[in-house]
Amino acid sequence: MITKCIILTALAFVALLESSEAQQRKPTRIGYVTAESSVAPPEAFVQGLSGLGYVEGKNITFEYRTTEGKPLRNADMIAELVRLKVDLIVAEGTSPSLAAKKATTTIPIVMVSTTNPVGTGIIASFAHPGGNVTGVATVSGELGGKLLDLLKEVIPGTTRVVIPGPPPGRPSTDFFIKETELPARALKIHVIRTTVNGREDFENVFRVAAKERAQALLVRIPPFIPTEQRKQFVELAAKKRLPAIYQVSSWVDLGGLLSYGADRNFEFQRAAVYVDKVLKGAKPAAIPVEQPMKFEFVINLKAAKRIGLTVPPNVLVRADRVIR
Repeated sequence: MITKCIILTALAFVALLESSEAQQRKPTRIGYVTAESSVAPPEAFVQGLSGLGYVEGKNITFEYRTTEGKPLRNADMIAELVRLKVDLIVAEGTSPSLAAKKATTTIPIVMVSTTNPVGTGIIASFAHPGGNVTGVATVSGELGGKLLDLLKEVIPGTTRVVIPGPPPGRPSTDFFIKETELPARALKIHVIRTTVNGREDFENVFRVAAKERAQALLVRIPPFIPTEQRKQFVELAAKKRLPAIYQVSSWVDLGGLLSYGADRNFEFQRAAVYVDKVLKGAKPAAIPVEQPMKFEFVINLKAAKRIGLTVPPNVLVRADRVIR
């Protein structure tokens, strides 16, 4: 009986120690940098972490920073996180990932929604990234031909397409244009690049389209442009009766015509898995970088009706989602 009491006392003491240690253990601090104008990490990312046992305020905390689409702020945002000695950095997008790579070789980095990470020098290869960076790359530049092909299926006579987007010098956009030129020639489509930094350039996009006699737009406008400005753009496209295909489905949800691209929610859920692996001790250098496995084709029939366009049935049946 005495032995049993001693054992029970010992177990209770161990449990008390473990409880005390757990209370004293600081939550893991994750730095998150993005160009988006949102005020918190994407819900899909937070939910992904939650499903893996991470609860904000309990065992993890976020140091969230946004550059609001200003590339020059990336270095400052990352430097701030390095000074705070965060346990891990999540970099959303190509520019933040490049800045994080340059800023630290010791803090592990999980990139997400990053274009051409090998070509930009963020990682050595997809199978063996090396260094302190791993994560989820996105497919963007390689999709140019697919986007043009879909446009041509919906509007068979398409021969001239305007591509509005960030100015030259942005790695992801330059890569996209380069990768789109060859399939454009094969489809007998002439692409015209025009710069968009914000709302003030929207009208100019349609002036260029009219001047160039373009039949459609392939929209590369950054996703970090605020929702109200996206609405203004899709309204202008409807007013000018100019079909447009977007890489991000949120533009179609706001009234755009078509979108095709990697499922961003799925990308963020996968990024959460990478964060979990690193926090459990895996070395980024040894974790292969993942490319998108899930794509989404969205058609907005309301938008089609507004511009007097009929989407061919053979295209409609291939949509993952149809807005009616």
